[in-house]
Amino acid sequence: MTVFDQALNKVLGHEGGFSNDPADSGGATRYGITEVLARRHGYAGPMAAFPLDKAREIYRVEFWGPLRLSDVAETAAPVAIELFEQAVNLGPRRAGQHLQTALNAFNQQGALWADLQVDGDIGPATLRALFAYRQRRREDGDRVLVAALNALQGAFYLDLVRLRQKDERFVYGWFLQRVAA
Repeated sequence: MTVFDQALNKVLGHEGGFSNDPADSGGATRYGITEVLARRHGYAGPMAAFPLDKAREIYRVEFWGPLRLSDVAETAAPVAIELFEQAVNLGPRRAGQHLQTALNAFNQQGALWADLQVDGDIGPATLRALFAYRQRRREDGDRVLVAALNALQGAFYLDLVRLRQKDERFVYGWFLQRVAA
């Protein structure tokens, strides 16, 4: 099983099935793909019948590819899986920013690698920093980096519900399934 397949299975564990909760800002979704995103990719049918193979294609194009997660997976597969889950739930840019923020926090004031611009773009500099981090910290580093990414995700959720109280209905489940899992 590829790292993408592992990441997709994790996401589908949270996002599987059809949902059209009026309180959810995402609206009608199936497999975690919103109707707006499905339409942008040419799907014209009812969301309740949205096919898994189309969801897989959209996930690869919209979330896996832009973050260069195949490159991340070559260095740290657990980090790629976590970033994919965050990209799906928070958006690719924020997931990339979380990685850059964490790598900057772990670089010992630039002594181990240069500070990264926190722009969400996982480009060559971010990949080099991740490689340097992984070379120094090994497997324990994966666990710590994933924990840091989850901490940033949790902080985002808390900020979100402070600004959008309607999401308090969902925040416990977000923490249960995405942060504490």
